[in-house]
Amino acid sequence: MKNDDTSLLRRLRSWVEGEDEEHQELPPIVNMEELEPAPRPKEHRSLWHLQDKSRIPVEYWVMAVLVAVTLSASLLYTSLGMPPFDDPNVPTMNEVPQRYVEQCVEETGALNTVAGMILDYRAFDTFGESTVLFAATVSIVFLMRQEEKRPSSRKKKRRARPAPAPSGDVFSGPYTDSVFRGTARLLIPFIMLFGIYVVVNGHLSPGGGFSGGAILGGGLILCAMVVGQERMRRVLGLDRFTKITAFCLLAYAAMKGYSFYTGANHVGWEVPKGTPGNLLSAGFILPLNICVGVIVAGTIFSFYLLFSQEERD
Repeated sequence: MKNDDTSLLRRLRSWVEGEDEEHQELPPIVNMEELEPAPRPKEHRSLWHLQDKSRIPVEYWVMAVLVAVTLSASLLYTSLGMPPFDDPNVPTMNEVPQRYVEQCVEETGALNTVAGMILDYRAFDTFGESTVLFAATVSIVFLMRQEEKRPSSRKKKRRARPAPAPSGDVFSGPYTDSVFRGTARLLIPFIMLFGIYVVVNGHLSPGGGFSGGAILGGGLILCAMVVGQERMRRVLGLDRFTKITAFCLLAYAAMKGYSFYTGANHVGWEVPKGTPGNLLSAGFILPLNICVGVIVAGTIFSFYLLFSQEERD
């Protein structure tokens, strides 16, 4: 009689939990005492309620607070001891910024002083910043692909989940809202055109590769929301963006290396500055702005593709 009751309870539990009786046939239970107790679920506790072996000692918390307070006090004391911003005797008010302001147009050919400073006087600093963006993108791509290739025993134990229905919430597919799609299709050409304008006219007006590249990256993200990520990956995938960004970095290094070599050694083969105010002027600043804009746009769009993709089991 006990076996029948146990079998009936087991069938009732299987029916309530939605399990298939045919594929989950269990042997009849003879003695309830032979069953092993089920493991207790792990409790989610804070760091203060963990066991002694895994709990963070209080000394670490005290040291962290002391280091943070000491660093904050040092920075505050240093800032209070700095001279006023408009003091003519401060170290920053020397001949370097004065030369930037007074001789930028003559020496670089750029009407935008900021563009002349970051792409001529301090061009290698900008090259380092662009290299950091490229390295960050390549590192994330490498890490995520290694995670996908890594074999995991958990994947075999997971049950097959049904494929999600196509909707606007799925990142890989296009948004289905007609109002959003219509508005985005109307704005995307103007956004891309404005981004190109900001990049190309960076040496003539406020703008340049960083700001224009951010606009272009936002336009590409909006385009991916409209047409879907799969179509965008076929046109501008991560591999293609990586190759384009690497080419832009090499072109940047070649142009600026040539410019610095000829200028420092007075070789005489310097790139003509052109007429200040014309589009084709300022030497290498225009192509350098284009390279920086492509790198920034590719980095922003690559991050969007990487962090918005669905979890692959």
